[in-house]
Amino acid sequence: MTTAQLLLIAVVALPLLGSAAALLPAPPGLRGSSPEQAVLRHGVTVTGAVLAAAIVLLAVFDHDAPGRMQGTTDIAWIPALGIRLHLGVDGISLPLIALTALLGFLCAVYTYVVRPANAAAYTALVLLLEAGTLATFAVLDLVLFFLAFEMVLIPMYFLIARWGGEGRGPAAWKFVLYTVTGSVVMLLGLLLIGLQGGTFDMVALAEAQGAGLTHTTQLLAVLAIGLGLAVKTPMWPLHSWLPDAHTAAPTTGSVLLAGVLLKMGTYGLVRIALPIAPDGMRTFAPYLAAFAVTGIIYGSLACLALVRQGAGGDLKRLIAYSSVGHMGFVLLGISTLTATGVNGALFANVAHGLVTGLLFFLAGAVKDRLGTTDLDTLTRTAGAALYGRTPRLGGLLAFAAIASLGLPGLAGFWGELLAMLGAFHPADGLSRPAYLTYLAVAGLGTLLTAAYLLLMVRRVCMGPAGPYEEPLADLRRHEYAAFTPLVVLTLVAGLWPAVLLNLTDPAVQHLLPGVAR
Repeated sequence: MTTAQLLLIAVVALPLLGSAAALLPAPPGLRGSSPEQAVLRHGVTVTGAVLAAAIVLLAVFDHDAPGRMQGTTDIAWIPALGIRLHLGVDGISLPLIALTALLGFLCAVYTYVVRPANAAAYTALVLLLEAGTLATFAVLDLVLFFLAFEMVLIPMYFLIARWGGEGRGPAAWKFVLYTVTGSVVMLLGLLLIGLQGGTFDMVALAEAQGAGLTHTTQLLAVLAIGLGLAVKTPMWPLHSWLPDAHTAAPTTGSVLLAGVLLKMGTYGLVRIALPIAPDGMRTFAPYLAAFAVTGIIYGSLACLALVRQGAGGDLKRLIAYSSVGHMGFVLLGISTLTATGVNGALFANVAHGLVTGLLFFLAGAVKDRLGTTDLDTLTRTAGAALYGRTPRLGGLLAFAAIASLGLPGLAGFWGELLAMLGAFHPADGLSRPAYLTYLAVAGLGTLLTAAYLLLMVRRVCMGPAGPYEEPLADLRRHEYAAFTPLVVLTLVAGLWPAVLLNLTDPAVQHLLPGVAR
């Protein structure tokens, strides 16, 4: 067994084993000052080991051949159904695995100091959530993909329902109902592909480029799979579960939901729909683009409505609606069926995980200090005025907002730019006038994005101090530890985009021939 195989298995298996171990009593010598501290330290240790394995996997990965599946493990699991334990990593999945490992570790560090109630159950659920997400990006069997995709449902439900804020019960149920409904439809599409294609092996099906699947089969498969993935993305108008879930979720739940769970939907489109059902994707691509740009405008207008004075908007809700718009750029890039557009989508995926993860961390820090994330309360009653009261926290929130609006030199810029360049020259067979229209609408969306984010910064960071005279603590040590890696990577991705594009482009070129012809 090669080093890459061992590392990939470790990345997927460690959080799963750690989740089970978190529920066991700690040995007396490891308990520290309290059982809660011991189990939280366990969470940091396991996620740290996963991050270390992911970093070593990045190092041993053959960067000269990122389009080739590496570290593959292929073992028969259910021979009667042709289902195999098939794992592998390439230039498309590796950045998402690294992002998941990083955010999981940072959430564990943050939680170690915050110390939620019932720490053992909380740690076990977060580790199980991380295991399901990592497995989704690593598996190469359609049935395993579905199982991993669904594995995150239960832990996220309990994180929202048990440790969430106001409205957590309805928000958790809404998340479950939307996801389960979409997943049932997606399962039908996956089974249709596997049965008609004669295998559930994603690599073999991708190499066939739709051979053995009729045009009707591809249409039905893309429609069914796309609906299931669109719920998790989330694509307008299937997004309405997201703002409630984010507003109610605890800080680490929001970070993981925005940072990695939303990426599972768009990853599935690139990994499954694009190469396996190319004819179906060509048929539905213009409609996908239309929904994408509608989501961009809708998300931006919703944020503008929330940020208005007296509108009763919530900071976490605003960030959630911004995700609808940002993921619209990801969907637009995929819909162009070009290497430029798909690379932009993959870049925007990672950038969104970094920047929005940072924004939710900062929203949690604001709530810890002021007890609320309601924008009207922050401006009028709590007297946020972060620049004056907590200059480092205020400056970091402004930095994250500017990165989110796509300022050149920061991570948010390149993904949106490449997605729009892909729309400027879509794949052959797609209507260029239609995509130029989509491009113009997306461009308007970037202006609206800048407007609401700058308004948010003005209200939260620059407002007059309220009646509260007691000093607020600025950034603490654990917050520096959790926030600094995201800031550094946002700068690196913005100033040196080739670090990521050199990984994704060869893999995208390998997947696209059957689509972009």
